[in-house]
Amino acid sequence: MRIGIVCPYSWDVPGGVQFHIRDLAEYFIRLGHEVSVLAPADDDTPLPPYVVSAGRAVPVPYNGSVARLSFGFLSAARVRRWLHDGSFDVVHIHEPSSPSLGLLTCWIAQGPIVATFHTSNPRSRVMVAAYSILQAALEKISARIAVSEYARRTLVEHLGGDAVVIPNGVDVDFFARAEPNPEWQGDTLGFMGRIDEPRKGLPVLMKALPKILAERPGTRLLVAGRGDEEEAVETLPAELRSRVEFLGMVSDEDKARFLRSVDLYVAPNTGGESFGIILVEAMSAGAPVLASDLDAFSQVLDQGAAGELFANEDADALAEAAVRLLGDPKRLAELRERGSAHVRRFDWSTVGADILSVYETVTAGAAAVAAADDERVTGLRARLGLARD
Repeated sequence: MRIGIVCPYSWDVPGGVQFHIRDLAEYFIRLGHEVSVLAPADDDTPLPPYVVSAGRAVPVPYNGSVARLSFGFLSAARVRRWLHDGSFDVVHIHEPSSPSLGLLTCWIAQGPIVATFHTSNPRSRVMVAAYSILQAALEKISARIAVSEYARRTLVEHLGGDAVVIPNGVDVDFFARAEPNPEWQGDTLGFMGRIDEPRKGLPVLMKALPKILAERPGTRLLVAGRGDEEEAVETLPAELRSRVEFLGMVSDEDKARFLRSVDLYVAPNTGGESFGIILVEAMSAGAPVLASDLDAFSQVLDQGAAGELFANEDADALAEAAVRLLGDPKRLAELRERGSAHVRRFDWSTVGADILSVYETVTAGAAAVAAADDERVTGLRARLGLARD
């Protein structure tokens, strides 16, 4: 099958949607399909052979974050050329309602279109205001996927229609077989995410840290991600700042080693999450998870059975839970076991097969419609005496 996948966000700025698209494309390539990904990217960005650049992106505030999007006449021309050159059996657009390549592709593409909705934002004024503009494009979509029940709810409430829920995928074995780094082991808390993006929750964790260290002074917090490190610790007493170690951006291999090494992974995110891919990666690596009780996180953690939850934005609750868990090796081992079993449902062997089934359904439907149209044309020609010998 010839598969075209559209990434709305800049390829050179790592994020959950980009990682999902990368892993999905590589999963299908391993199965023998022909895959091309269209994504915004700066001219000097190294790209995998299956990625086609749609040109540079511009930063736009979007869903509590800053997304790098690509839109305009030049982008539209590149979409047209990519579609023409690809002759795809199916086009898979991610975030078609964002003002980027996905929406342009919806307007331009013909044939079977599958769309995945990642955003969970039940109070989106932008979606409400843009409904009339989006509707004409979204009506061309053959099948809709939402990565969680909460992304599906956003779609239903703001854009109408419905979607099948297929979660984000993870290569579980990649994380499970990573070797721990001894330097990151030993009474360690882990956090991974953009340091200067408040909704990722690092300020909540920093507020909880003094209470954690008062009970367990040997604890270290390891932080992986980009951002202003000095600003991140400015609220901490000076004598505690040495207990925080910033690792900066890490490679995929080091991300897996990081999650295999920490005693407890903490996800203090405050909102705007439709899924929680980092929780799935942490469970895949065998890390016990402590997360804020966002609806999406609760669903990923099986309502708290596969990881512990604390009240969102409550630093005292976070501190209490972290101290309790770090002092309870039996509970940590139980969370590792439950998380490792639960996470298998998110492996690409399951998620990729479900997405491929959607592709097969829409392409079969398009083929059936085309065959019916050919039959009607043949019948009409016969009635008009135009049938060929």
